[in-house]
Amino acid sequence: MKRFGVLALAVVAVMVFTGVAFASKTNTGCGLGQLIFKGHEGLVSQTCAATFNGTFGNQTFGITSGTSECDQFKTVWASERLNIFVADNMDGLAKDIAQGSGEYLNTLAVLLEVPEGQRVDFYSRLQSNFSQIYTSDQVTSIDVLKNIETVISPT
Repeated sequence: MKRFGVLALAVVAVMVFTGVAFASKTNTGCGLGQLIFKGHEGLVSQTCAATFNGTFGNQTFGITSGTSECDQFKTVWASERLNIFVADNMDGLAKDIAQGSGEYLNTLAVLLEVPEGQRVDFYSRLQSNFSQIYTSDQVTSIDVLKNIETVISPT
């Protein structure tokens, strides 16, 4: 009788999970597991894809780098390193933006991945829009990043 109960529970679980597996084709998210098991929508395939992504950490890499069919964040403030840099260097960055050059401004350009050939224009654009970036003495680092994104985003 105990075997029958376990067997019945297993059958119900398979039926429930199979229904969930067919309900959405994106259960596994992105990453190499998604690429390897692409086109296979079954429970076992999706479980293997999710396990592969989680075990090898490739989904995290894919999200941060925008590879393995993962979407990379497009906003400026998505980078933790950038957030920390701006928060820790508000005064130095303000001075460099105001003068249009300097070490803090160069580091900002590197963190934003501005190509070297475009940095002079980048520095000039920030300098000419300084008052839109540093809007008050109480401006926060998040506001500064949002304002920089507004200034450098193509309109």
